[in-house]
Amino acid sequence: MSHQHPELSAPAPLAPGGLRVTPLGGLGEIGRNMTVFEYDGRLLVVDCGVLFPEDHHPGVDLILPDFEPIRDRLDAIEALVLTHGHEDHIGATPYLLRERGDIPLVGSQLTLALLGSKLREHRLKETVHHVVKEGDRISFGPFDLEFVAVNHSIPDALAVAIRTGAGMVLHTGDFKMDQLPLDGRITDLRAFARLGEEGVDLFLTDSTNAEVPGFTTAEKDISPVLDRVFAKSDQRIIVACFASHVHRVQQILDAAVAHGRKVGYVGRSMVRNMAIAQDLGYLTVPPGVMVEAKELADLPPHKQVLISTGSQGEPLSALSRIAQRNHHFVHIEEGDTVVLASSLIPGNENAVYRVINGLSRWGANVVHKGNALVHVSGHASAGELLYCYNIVRPRNVLPVHGEIRHMRANADLAREAGVENVVLGEDGVVVDLVDGVAAIAGKVEVGYVFVDGSTVGDVSESSLKDRRILGEEGFISVILVVDTVQGKVVSGPEIHARGFAEDESTFEEIRQPIIDAIAEAVREGVDDSHQLQQTVRRVVGRWVNRTHRRRPMIIPIVIEA
Repeated sequence: MSHQHPELSAPAPLAPGGLRVTPLGGLGEIGRNMTVFEYDGRLLVVDCGVLFPEDHHPGVDLILPDFEPIRDRLDAIEALVLTHGHEDHIGATPYLLRERGDIPLVGSQLTLALLGSKLREHRLKETVHHVVKEGDRISFGPFDLEFVAVNHSIPDALAVAIRTGAGMVLHTGDFKMDQLPLDGRITDLRAFARLGEEGVDLFLTDSTNAEVPGFTTAEKDISPVLDRVFAKSDQRIIVACFASHVHRVQQILDAAVAHGRKVGYVGRSMVRNMAIAQDLGYLTVPPGVMVEAKELADLPPHKQVLISTGSQGEPLSALSRIAQRNHHFVHIEEGDTVVLASSLIPGNENAVYRVINGLSRWGANVVHKGNALVHVSGHASAGELLYCYNIVRPRNVLPVHGEIRHMRANADLAREAGVENVVLGEDGVVVDLVDGVAAIAGKVEVGYVFVDGSTVGDVSESSLKDRRILGEEGFISVILVVDTVQGKVVSGPEIHARGFAEDESTFEEIRQPIIDAIAEAVREGVDDSHQLQQTVRRVVGRWVNRTHRRRPMIIPIVIEA
């Protein structure tokens, strides 16, 4: 939800010849990236990702962008462009395709392959898709798209230039400017400069690392660190990283070969994604190095490397199960080395440290970003962003992809580089580009859409609040039978509690006050069971708060005799 522009009203109709940009996710959080472009009554969607839940989202599996603002205009969508294959950019696509199954999908070879396996998992038919690569130009309705190579922590990432009658937009997607990337595919600054010469009217730039000074460390700088970790370890090595980080997996495979070790994958998404990357030639697996993870246990510990999911401490991931000693075939032994080769996504810190502590308890040596260079970011730091502003020289800038602080820092960089018009928006804030000037035109209502098991959108903020109360404060149920004519409690009150005070005697002192309050309420003419339940809730609530300083959920049940 937007907090920065609470006073904004619904946007007026788009001016003729103008371009409207509506971010439905990704502005104000790291995840669920989705931006809708509107021109001449037609829509183009860029990215459609998920956000992973935090501790204050109990029972939630995924968080989606809110499709409500475009739900009645799905038939106007010309295409969905996917900049790269990370979950926070493609993960919500199956949910959008459930609403309109024939939206054309546009993306690079690896991105669409990763998405394809996801669609099959959701039992969705493959929709029309257009495989594109850097340098390609393709039109959908009034949108003329050109794709530019960008370097990121997954191969085959693309920026997209969108030309319309209102001007040109350049959307970087997620990117950094590693000058010596492992796959030799650098961010194409020559294309950025060429587009800048033509005239970029609106530049949407990745804000994730805008607060970090200088330039992001090169991916290749990790290799010697991994080499030292492998050289020092005389037992099993477990490396946890994102299931899509092909370059990191490549470095681990290379280190394993150099030190005479065999490798097995642990975690369904890791097995699936690396098979796709290998089939398409993005991952080079040296012959003889891979074995089934279960067979790895037959080798001596100094010959084993496991590559696992779960670097963010996700409770159901392979690494979390290993740390809790309940993985079905991987058991941590004293002296094992565990490498967490990934970033800490904001909000996941506690979960990650819980896993680190769990692994350390069993005697593992845990190597992570805090004590060794085992991860570099996939996002451009402040120096790289300034470089881009100076090359592109955009007329208007809209920082995207990041929390509020990241986008503010990015806006400051753009202004320092001489960009006169910088627009700071959040999810739902509508930005119109009219006559070369971008300005906020209003706001559409967007919220978080929670996926809970197989249900989408049924979990509301209030039910999450109830779950949090149940988890943190427990609940008390009070059952009593009342004769509303006599004003007497005929049976009860029976009081039960969970997660509060299990000892029934705790409630002895509140039984009589409940009986007295019911009698008084009936004397005053209250004979409705709902109002009597409210009376019980008030009495118990006040007592619990006064004597225990707690606010459990109170469930009164009054049965009329």
